[in-house]
Amino acid sequence: MTVPTPEAPYGVDPLGRPYSDKSKIVAGILQLFLGTLGIGRFYVGSVGVGIAQLLTCGGLGFWALIDGILFLTSNDRTDSQGRVLRG
Repeated sequence: MTVPTPEAPYGVDPLGRPYSDKSKIVAGILQLFLGTLGIGRFYVGSVGVGIAQLLTCGGLGFWALIDGILFLTSNDRTDSQGRVLRG
């Protein structure tokens, strides 16, 4: 565990990238259950993608499902400020 700094109040990952205040688990669950409305994307600050999912009903559900699974399994997902989502 690293010591929080003003630039990275939630610490940094092993590659030195700051952690986000957003959780990948919350983002994944929101995307799985409300992904047709783009809620998981709005949560992490990806407003443009959230609107696209809203307009396409989450790619008829397929895009939302895949996106939710990727949020839960990937360690490289970032928020709108480029910070890595916390586990």
